[in-house]
Amino acid sequence: MRKSERAITASEEIRSVIDRSQVVRLGLFGGEYPYVVPLSFGYEVRDGNIFVYFHCATEGKKIDCMARDGRVCLEFDLFHGYVETGHSLTADYESVIAFGTVRRCTGEERTRGLKALLEHTGYPQVSAEACAALPIVEVFCVTCEEITGKRRFPRPARS
Repeated sequence: MRKSERAITASEEIRSVIDRSQVVRLGLFGGEYPYVVPLSFGYEVRDGNIFVYFHCATEGKKIDCMARDGRVCLEFDLFHGYVETGHSLTADYESVIAFGTVRRCTGEERTRGLKALLEHTGYPQVSAEACAALPIVEVFCVTCEEITGKRRFPRPARS
């Protein structure tokens, strides 16, 4: 990281960025070109490790890419706006990048993943069990193996 003073290193601060992010971008090996897709998600922390869950249809490019290579990249971000620097503009932001491996969820983990997703998206009252029973839904989990964060905080508003 070029500007190490902007690094987010504390695990609770990394989780805060993830908590406040509404979308995760999943980067996959797409063949000739990388393939990146935005997704709704949920996550949980177990034994200090972050597990990110998402759902999708039972077939498609995402499924094909994950079947070819389970190594993935996740990107979470919060954009706080542009600010003048005196000679240019810059963006205020917080972001987290994670590298890991993806796997299809089955059984109880499928339901647990959907429950995490429903809670994160603001719909905890929807039945994860009913969603898990749908034959048109797949649930995947990314085990985050390496995580980095970076930020440039917004400046206080001028009076």
